[in-house]
Amino acid sequence: MKIDDPDNYQTATELDIIQQLLPLQDSLILELGCGRAWMTRQLAERFHPRQIIATEVDSIQHEKNLLIDDLPTVTFCLGGAEAIEQDDNSIDVVLMLKSLHHVPMPLMAQGLSEIARVLKPGGVAYISEPVYAGEFNDILRLFHDEKQVRIAAFDALKNVVEKGKLELIEQRFFNAPGHYKDFAEFDDRMIQVTHTNHQIDDITYRRIRNAFNRHMTSEGAHFLKPSRVDLLRKPIN
Repeated sequence: MKIDDPDNYQTATELDIIQQLLPLQDSLILELGCGRAWMTRQLAERFHPRQIIATEVDSIQHEKNLLIDDLPTVTFCLGGAEAIEQDDNSIDVVLMLKSLHHVPMPLMAQGLSEIARVLKPGGVAYISEPVYAGEFNDILRLFHDEKQVRIAAFDALKNVVEKGKLELIEQRFFNAPGHYKDFAEFDDRMIQVTHTNHQIDDITYRRIRNAFNRHMTSEGAHFLKPSRVDLLRKPIN
């Protein structure tokens, strides 16, 4: 397993990669760390799974998600990967979309063990993580440097594979296009989040804004965000 593979990137969205790798139609999906449920909506409306159980550990965001009333196949639940409520051998597909590195480091191994527990034999876990590289990451690390937690997340994945709880099917590396119309949108989506209190002082805030604005064009700011997907399967025997 590789944490990065600079020579083997494709330009694609997360949804493109999901469509290439996963059988989602009529599946029972567990999405761990659904955030604002933007991807949850895309999954439900585009791929028509039987049901999505979408969990979120941030109670403030979870309360907002509960107000969504036009996704009949989605159930929103409060909770983290380290304590999954679903039964053993009950889930077809587990998704972690940029959320494993948000699990507290001492609990990452437990979270992956929980994923192995709830997956059906032969069921798959699609775990997408940001790669610590690129211009967008250079801006993020001015106020929230995730180098260590991303390394810890990758090490936890390697360990669960080495122990045989899950087996690696494939790794995929891709640059996902990202767009922000202005700094205010970046601020709202990346800084003013309820799951993390960044505690940014005025000097740092100006550094972030200046770094972002260097990428601004008449059509907003565009980035390519490097990501890695580890596609894992629960052994049948």
